[in-house]
Amino acid sequence: MGHLGVFGPGAPYAARLYPALPMDPHRLNRVRFRAWRRGFREADLILGSFADIHGQSLSEGELAQFERLLEESDHDIYAWILGAAPTPAAFDDGLMTRLKAFAPPLPGGAAPQE
Repeated sequence: MGHLGVFGPGAPYAARLYPALPMDPHRLNRVRFRAWRRGFREADLILGSFADIHGQSLSEGELAQFERLLEESDHDIYAWILGAAPTPAAFDDGLMTRLKAFAPPLPGGAAPQE
């Protein structure tokens, strides 16, 4: 039988000694604030809701990528998410895939263009 450690059998040694710290609440609140106050309501609704629902579960890398994304133009982000414009390679990653899956369908059921 394996070593039980702090987190039960099979837990990696480092995980037992150095558990992951929770996300910095101040950083997450700043990101949520920025996501909700874009100046373009449609982008606010998608990005703000996404940050509220998924922000706490983002990895450090995904949160950093989300912060970089928030520096881009609202209209560009909105077009990338809805597929109305091609997503630049720098943002065509797992986070964008999650945002696209999270966004509501286009009005009238129109198919996105990529």
